[in-house]
Amino acid sequence: MAEKKIVVHLQHGLQARSATKFVGKASAFSSEINIVKNGRTVNGKSIMGLMSTVIRKGEELTIIANGRDEQKAIVTLEGFLSSKEG
Repeated sequence: MAEKKIVVHLQHGLQARSATKFVGKASAFSSEINIVKNGRTVNGKSIMGLMSTVIRKGEELTIIANGRDEQKAIVTLEGFLSSKEG
């Protein structure tokens, strides 16, 4: 299992369009992907889970990946959330 705390830099946070892109990127990995924000854990491959979490620019969250490609998943998803435009 790998995990990484990051600050979201997406201009509009993880709203509908960027959440859809995130789910697409997360779903490309065989690893289980979870997002933790304020003690709440949601499936990183679920658009409904992400949308219900309300993730805004500047907020800190933790990405947790568990599986054979977990390290690559963490790096890819961190890069996406750290960019200014998703």
